[in-house]
Order: sequence, then structure tokens, then C-alpha cells
Amino acid sequence: MIPEYHHALIIGAGEGLSASLARLFRDKGLRLSLAARNASKLTALCDEIGATAYACDASDASSVNALFEALDNTPGGAPDVVVYNPSARQRGPIAELDADAVLAALKITAYGGFLVSQQAVRRMLPQGQGAILFTGASASVKGYPQSAPFAMGKFALRGLAESLAREVQPQGIHVAHFVIDGAIRNPGRENPADKPDSLLDPHAIALTYWQTLKQDRSAWANEIALRPWLERF
Repeated sequence: MIPEYHHALIIGAGEGLSASLARLFRDKGLRLSLAARNASKLTALCDEIGATAYACDASDASSVNALFEALDNTPGGAPDVVVYNPSARQRGPIAELDADAVLAALKITAYGGFLVSQQAVRRMLPQGQGAILFTGASASVKGYPQSAPFAMGKFALRGLAESLAREVQPQGIHVAHFVIDGAIRNPGRENPADKPDSLLDPHAIALTYWQTLKQDRSAWANEIALRPWLERF
């Protein structure tokens, strides 16, 4: 059976991948809710696709709870597709990193994923259907020097996705984690002239998210790695 979805929530929305997801979901007939800490930056995108913007700090439990409570009271109710897209980086030698800044980054990248998925699952379980999609990175599976906080957060998010899939997939909720292994082409970041295919196309990534949502539940994918064909493994 292929589930039918109606209302998508994208957390950490902005330009690039999340905007491509929003446009594609709109084209497929889904109602769109977009959330970011600064909701005003979403005005143009919301006007373009008819979405509704909400202010939400994904690392703060009260803010996440307020977001889902607001969505409960919209026509059609809570989302049946939730995409968790936020992340934060703290770069530098381990001996020089600021501990408070690292904690803040971990709360955005990983703890926020827990908060959001907890609220989503509470609403999806009674329906026996839903999908939660997590945006990962190369750092989800391999750490890089001077990038420990990002790897810590992305490893934790991947662990959350794996555990959550085993818990709620038998109850009809599709959980998938996407390893984005390479840089994404965004406004202000274009392919260099000598490497025309070196950046991932955000629309191509969005199509893979959609194809995952449309999988028959007899063969759900729980993790997919995406990389440009020029990317080294």
C-alpha cells in the first residue's frame, strides 16, 4: 500500500533544499507549513507557494510544542509529513572550541530532532500513518578534523532516525534519514566552471524525498545516501 499524504511541515525552512522541497510538495498537492527561527525570511516563499510560516526554535521544547499546538488548530489539523532540516556547526580545534557554543549546536542539530519527532509521533500514532524525514550529511557517518560538534550532532540524529524507525514503522509511520554526501547548490553557491556537476541539485534531492514518501510500505527505505557522481566516497 502506498500512503497518501496531505499536510507537510518543514522545520528549518529557508532557501536551497527546503525551498525545493516546499515547491515540489506544493506541486504534488500537499498543504505546506514552514517553520524557522526567523519566520519573516519565509515571506516571499510562502507568497509564491501559498504556504504558512511559523516562528519556531527547534532546540526549545516550549517553542516546538507551541508550533504543533498551533498546527492542530488549522484546517486539516496536524501534519502527516514532517521534514527535520536544521543543523548548526562549530568549527575549530577541539582544544579551542567554546563549550556553550557546542552545546547550542548539538541542541539544534540533534535534540531538536527529538523534540520535533516526539510531537509528530504523538499525532501520527492515532492515525496509524505518517512520515518523518531527517536531513543528514556526510558527517552522519564519518567525522572530519576540526568538525567534531557537527559530527556529534549528525551521528546522534542518525541514531534517532534508526531507533525511531524500528519503534514506529510497524505502527504505520515511515521514518527515513538522508545522507547528503556533498555540498548543495544554493543561491550564492553555484557549480564552479571547471566542475559543472560537483554540487548536488536541491530539486533532485527533493525528488528523492518525494519518491521515498511514495514507496509501498512493503518496501520502505530507512536510509538513502545522495552524492554527486563526481564526489569521492
